[in-house]
Amino acid sequence: MNSPKIAFIGAGSTVFAKNLMGDILSYPELAGATLALYDINEERLKTSEIVAHQIADVLGAKPNVEITTDRQKALDGADYAISMFQVGGYKPGTVTDFEIPKKYGLRQTIADTLGIGGIMRAARTIPVFLDICRDMEKLCPDVTHLNYVNPMAMNCWAMNKATSIKTVGLCHSVQGTAEQIARDINVPIDDINYICAGINHVAFYLKFERDGVDLYPKIKDVIKEDRIPDWNRVRYEMFKRLGYFVTESSEHFAEYSPWFIKTTHPELIEKFNIPLDEYIRRCEVQITAWDFMRQKLENPDANLTAPFKEAMSKAGVSDEHMPHVVHNFENLNEVHRSHEYGSTIIHSLHTGKPSVIYGNVQNDGLIDNLPQDCCVEVPCVVDKNGVQPTKIGHLPPQLAALMQTNINVQSLTVEALLTGNREYLYHAAMFDPHTAAELSLEQIWNLVDDLIEAHGDWLPAELRSA
Repeated sequence: MNSPKIAFIGAGSTVFAKNLMGDILSYPELAGATLALYDINEERLKTSEIVAHQIADVLGAKPNVEITTDRQKALDGADYAISMFQVGGYKPGTVTDFEIPKKYGLRQTIADTLGIGGIMRAARTIPVFLDICRDMEKLCPDVTHLNYVNPMAMNCWAMNKATSIKTVGLCHSVQGTAEQIARDINVPIDDINYICAGINHVAFYLKFERDGVDLYPKIKDVIKEDRIPDWNRVRYEMFKRLGYFVTESSEHFAEYSPWFIKTTHPELIEKFNIPLDEYIRRCEVQITAWDFMRQKLENPDANLTAPFKEAMSKAGVSDEHMPHVVHNFENLNEVHRSHEYGSTIIHSLHTGKPSVIYGNVQNDGLIDNLPQDCCVEVPCVVDKNGVQPTKIGHLPPQLAALMQTNINVQSLTVEALLTGNREYLYHAAMFDPHTAAELSLEQIWNLVDDLIEAHGDWLPAELRSA
């Protein structure tokens, strides 16, 4: 069996790349794979190369590790490509997406999936993905493309519609939330069987059982017994109202809907413990942590815990979260299997050994009461026949209605990027649930204008022309 070539697009995301490389090389059938690491940041790329060799040594694997700042070289002949990049970075991209809306009184938490932040991130990212897919169509037309880049649904929708590349969007919210619920109800995750479906970050557990017994009553007991975790109040509120539990975190979901972040009801922010500007805070912590992490990754014996802890304290990490942050740092060089689906897909496609994953794919008759060209998140069987999505049928109508409010925004944003018609960006913002709940139409138009001007050359030229 020939060893595959796996291209990492954005391999300078070193910690995430480390986890995926460890997952991949832990399979004996993939231990001799070619890992083609590509990034535009040479310093981070070199760190990822060092980490790749360390992982190989720990696992006894013998991969061929290549690094390059030439994307076409990385993709040439690739069997698999994994995308993990951010266009525009923290500055100017993320900061702009938060600070300009804030001037209009529009507050956000993460701003990478929906809302005005998600719209603008898609506007920066989709053109890059279309360029990457054009490279793939020439250099590796049969590649399986695994995308981890947000906004997941918009990116995948655009690639599915405009290119011939087989793309599967991957997220960890389905399996991650299942583990969180399992802890809340004190049932081992390995004992739980679930079926989840919807759109990325707004999928719901249609079944959550142990030995055929419904576990939803136990989740209701968490509410009755006042055991809702402080950081998860939004999702439990939605569970109360809709009868099903949603996948993505409370801080994410708060900005996908019109009910939680409201300037006219500031008390809701405190009641539901909504962390405004949360992604900004996380980015600043990660930026502060990176130099320490780079040294630790390159030199596992370095004793950096004390200065790392001091730096994290200055960056605003709370006493409550500090033990977890320090623990992760001290164990940064260890190699453990993660719960990401990427390596599982590659292993099943390569060997034919079947697996079940959750993927973001085109809605081709999978969910009947959502638009048939949108991007949905459903269970998929993976083997030599490819990634085969499962037909779900009809979702409960209240869940489909909620998803449709998000799909409206996704559809219009994708249309703007594929046609170059700037008007659709205004329409996407106009129909965004949170933005529409806070701003007037005139404010929305002016906000979009301001963001387009601020992002400048990060956006395609046709969108910058009025």
